[in-house]
Amino acid sequence: MGLIAASLGLPAIPISSPVLAYCSVAGFTLAFAVVAFSAHRINAAFEVNDKVQVSAYRHLIEHVQDTVLRIKADGSIALASRSSETLFGCPRYQVAGTKLAERLHIMDRPGYLTALAEAAQDGRNRMIELRLRQDDPHTRSNVPRFLWVEMQLSPIIDESAGSGRHDVIALLRDITARKDAEAAMADARRVAEDASQAKSRFLATIGHELRTPLNAVVGFSEMMSSGIGGELSPTHKEYAGLIQQSGKHLLEVVNMLLDMSRIEAGKFELQADSMDAGSIIPACFSMVETLAQEQNVRLVSEIEADLPPMLADERVCRQIVINLLSNAIKFSHEGGLVTVTVKRQGQSINFSVRDRGIGMAPAAMARIGEPFFQVQDGLSRKYEGTGLGLSIVKGLVELHGGTLRAMSEIGAGTTITVLLPINGPATKPGETADILQLHREPVAAAPTSWPNEKRKAL
Repeated sequence: MGLIAASLGLPAIPISSPVLAYCSVAGFTLAFAVVAFSAHRINAAFEVNDKVQVSAYRHLIEHVQDTVLRIKADGSIALASRSSETLFGCPRYQVAGTKLAERLHIMDRPGYLTALAEAAQDGRNRMIELRLRQDDPHTRSNVPRFLWVEMQLSPIIDESAGSGRHDVIALLRDITARKDAEAAMADARRVAEDASQAKSRFLATIGHELRTPLNAVVGFSEMMSSGIGGELSPTHKEYAGLIQQSGKHLLEVVNMLLDMSRIEAGKFELQADSMDAGSIIPACFSMVETLAQEQNVRLVSEIEADLPPMLADERVCRQIVINLLSNAIKFSHEGGLVTVTVKRQGQSINFSVRDRGIGMAPAAMARIGEPFFQVQDGLSRKYEGTGLGLSIVKGLVELHGGTLRAMSEIGAGTTITVLLPINGPATKPGETADILQLHREPVAAAPTSWPNEKRKAL
């Protein structure tokens, strides 16, 4: 102390040892009091902050729409939010302490127990869908009512508790309405598929039954018109011609129906072989020449030189071109022009048929290839037909692994383009049973049978 006083320029005052010890104790006591008071104030602030946070969390759990459960490691419910009363159909104090598995559908318990074990033991988040029994004290029926719920399991990880089993927070949401909609959709899809199969069977059966007598009608009327059975009067000859014309029209319709039913049933087998794409055009022109003369429509072909041979079913390719030509001629103006173009386009052969007819609106373009669709509908329509030509073309093109495109403008005409791969279809005959339907419905959810299991419970 003397040295300190001297360094400060103060006179040295002798201090005894008891006084010095007393001052040291007093200073230590004062410092301890300051530290203790500061720690107390800090702890009080933290406690207030913790209470605010806990209150906020409790408010959130009590007012959240989904049900919140705290599930212990043994599967019992330690805490249930207020919304659990609506979900379970009983006061929440009746839920606390019980095991959630006792309220689940018997078929969903294994999946729940597995998910709970993975969350509690391994600390992994899980989400499952299961059926939960809902109490109804007002009903007299003993049949339990089950709800579909979506459950998200999240473990409470406490680092200080070691690596034992964790408590789990379960968030439950009622998805019964969604499941009912999915089941109704699946039922509707099954009904539609059954109706489609019944329609295909009906078309195939009635087509075969009609084609035989129609062949006889067309054949004998043609014989009568040619005079093989004796000379007919002009009136009778006219009648025979009308019978022959109508019979051919009906036979064409029946053949289209049969083709469509075979394509939809996957029984239209392709006989792919090497062919010259340009060589089929003259034969197709000869098949539609009569129709073109009646409409006073001129047919023109533009075939690219040195086309490579393509692997395809020549009979099917002819049918595709003939159907496109018939459509183009039918919708052309009198004295119009129909152009067929055959050229190579990458690894495909391009068949294009263009007319300068009435054209189509964008809404009609979007429905090209749909069975029985016609641009002009109703009994007063000007153009005849079944609306099956382009749908059959589309089906045959897809069987070949090709694509169909269309461009049209009202009053300026329509161009239909078919691209067929040079190397042939990717599928082989015998695999066509799994290929396509001409009109596809949107894909629905997988069928579920849970409505039929509502009565199954312990």
